[in-house]
Amino acid sequence: MPAPRVRRQSRVLRKFNVVKLLVIALVAIVVAIPVRRWTLAQDGNRLNQAFSRADANGDGQLSPDEISRFAALKNRLQGADRDDDGFVSFDEFERQIVSSLTTLKPSSGKLSVGDHLRVVKVDEMERRYLVHVPKLYNPDRPTPVVLAFHGGGGKPESMIELSGLNEKSDDAGFIVVYPYGSGQETDRGLTFNGGECCGYAKTHQIDDVGLVSALLDDLQEAANIDKNRVYATGISNGAIMSYFVASELSDRIAAIAPVGGPMMTETCQPKRPVSVIHFHGTGDELAPFHGGRGKGSPGVPAFLRPEFKSVDHSIQNWVKANGCDRKPTVETLPDKAQDGMRVTRKVWGHGKNGSEVALIEIENGGHTWPGREPISEILGRATMDISANDLMWEFFKRHPQKND
Repeated sequence: MPAPRVRRQSRVLRKFNVVKLLVIALVAIVVAIPVRRWTLAQDGNRLNQAFSRADANGDGQLSPDEISRFAALKNRLQGADRDDDGFVSFDEFERQIVSSLTTLKPSSGKLSVGDHLRVVKVDEMERRYLVHVPKLYNPDRPTPVVLAFHGGGGKPESMIELSGLNEKSDDAGFIVVYPYGSGQETDRGLTFNGGECCGYAKTHQIDDVGLVSALLDDLQEAANIDKNRVYATGISNGAIMSYFVASELSDRIAAIAPVGGPMMTETCQPKRPVSVIHFHGTGDELAPFHGGRGKGSPGVPAFLRPEFKSVDHSIQNWVKANGCDRKPTVETLPDKAQDGMRVTRKVWGHGKNGSEVALIEIENGGHTWPGREPISEILGRATMDISANDLMWEFFKRHPQKND
């Protein structure tokens, strides 16, 4: 009589698996809809904010003088004045910016000043990344590289506008690289596999560490990069990814600057020291400062939201891994904006090879990029007391990779 029981169990298991698959499919639809809407909204908000900042007199159009004040805009708005009236309207501005980000064709060979789309193969999959080569680039001189990982549900194009790193790249002279995450759609709902998070990339075990290795190999062939000055940053899921590559590729990454996202693995095991400067708001409701489930996108059930590690978990793991002082120096930074947000810098120094770990703690700050206007109200507030781009670049310059 055992056989019928086995058959009954098999039927039950089959039914369970079918139900399970249906639930997963339904969840994917529920999650994808708000993420897609939010991504589209954030791109539009960022364009409006960028235009408003450039439009100094508020007349709804950009004069040549207004454009010339922003080096990055001057380069990207060449040919934007399609009606030849001497001014760039918002429609012309939007069309030119979107066009410059979406019409890039994959390039090969040596890189020159400007924006490029590159393709590499990882596990027989074609993976893409955008690269911005600064106007100061000299092919005869080794140039630093900053990897910039977008957040979950985002894409490189939105990361460019969110962070303002292209402008910093042009000012400081580093190459900035924006890898594409992966997802069910080519340019929507993209995530990175940061070890224990997030989304499609994690559930499908996408090798994003392999992606970083492959694109760095590609960059070494295409440009004169300084192999001792390769850095990583990112926001949210992108911050999680920067922590993961620091642990997994410590022989290639000199320092990282996570923004609004913790290390999600239990431990880190770098082969060599990697300096860390972490930016995080205490009022972050999406990736809570003290850990736990974030608020998430509207319509996403609580049980589907990641269980975030705390910021302290990240800091203490890297303090230990780098052999830094157990107690930090603490400094309250000037309250320049007087916006109800104070910034505290904590530094654990004297690590191996001169490494250090720094925490930039923003009181009441949200899930935002310090020094940049928030792209959506759901993300909370952003401090203007500091610029994450300025602070991270000063930190990166002090921490090239050193030989043991």
